[in-house]
Amino acid sequence: MTATSTQEAGDADGNHVYRRITLRLIPFIFICYLFNYLDRVNVGFAKLQMLDALSFSETVYGLGAGIFFIGYVLCGLPSNLALNRFGPRRWIGLMMITWGIFSTCLLFVTTPVEFYVLRFLTGMAEAGFFPGIVLYLSRWYPNQRRGRIMALFMSAIPVSGLLGGPFSGWILNHFAAGQGGMAGWQWMFLIQGLPTVALGVLAFVLLCDRVEDARWLTPAQRQRVKTDITNDELSRPVQGKSSVASVLSMPFIWILGFIYFCIQSGVYAINFWLPSIIKNLGFSDALVIGWISAVPYLMAGVFMLLVGRSADLRNEHRWHLVVPMLMGATGLIIAANFATMPIIAILGLTIATMGALTSLPMFWPLPTALLSASVAALQRAGWR
Repeated sequence: MTATSTQEAGDADGNHVYRRITLRLIPFIFICYLFNYLDRVNVGFAKLQMLDALSFSETVYGLGAGIFFIGYVLCGLPSNLALNRFGPRRWIGLMMITWGIFSTCLLFVTTPVEFYVLRFLTGMAEAGFFPGIVLYLSRWYPNQRRGRIMALFMSAIPVSGLLGGPFSGWILNHFAAGQGGMAGWQWMFLIQGLPTVALGVLAFVLLCDRVEDARWLTPAQRQRVKTDITNDELSRPVQGKSSVASVLSMPFIWILGFIYFCIQSGVYAINFWLPSIIKNLGFSDALVIGWISAVPYLMAGVFMLLVGRSADLRNEHRWHLVVPMLMGATGLIIAANFATMPIIAILGLTIATMGALTSLPMFWPLPTALLSASVAALQRAGWR
């Protein structure tokens, strides 16, 4: 057998192994992240009824929507240290049960303070989920396979908008008469929050903490994954700095943080305000708003998968990040400047959503590739 045929056989075997891992892990993780994102941003649809029902101002809503991220930032690192200590299976399951309860409890809100407290607690509970999943997937996929997997996993974001928009609009309309003594927005928090609790329970059963625990892989397949991950880590350049303090002193760490801040600013400007923007364009029916809001997310989902595939095939991630970010900024500018022209404004919002959401999975391979010292330091701090 020639060297070329041996390599092709090895590649085919590797593709089979990672396809098996993907079919086993990604569907469940995808559904979990779909509800994670839905529970985070469904206040955008609740706002259509909630503000009038509770006499909340736009300022109260904006503060409540944003205070989520204070809890999210404060508990991000501690949550992932806990993930290392207790294992992904237990900690991810516990996080989901906790934020599912807090998100559901939003139906009981009557005052701004209660709204702020529950949003803050939801942020605390969700803080470790996304970075924990990113870390978890890095234990199963080498870097050259991670771009497409991240795009596949994070396509749950546009899918949550694609399905969540019409579904939320239907709930608001269907329960507008106050069935069961609750308003439509209260039913929405209940119906969309409880499944997260059930998924948290399932996480205890379906997830494996380590490749070594995956009995659904053969010993040879487990060894193949471990070897690929080890080789991936050894291929990164070794840098001298290794402490957390030293890592935080690196300028490019802050540059990456600023880039991610810009991406998320665009993403959440869309997620939290898209239903209200569509309403201000002249659409008043909640279900119609839901269907219109699904269009940008549908286009974003397709675009995200195409860009993720392109990035992996070309083994290039920087320009695959830059172009979607520029699209996101351009789309928001178009929407802002043509607010009185619904078709052009919705086109701008669609371009913005495609660019902003696709920037997310394209960002995450960069820290993995660039921050070898950071990864080492975080592993010593507990991210192992």
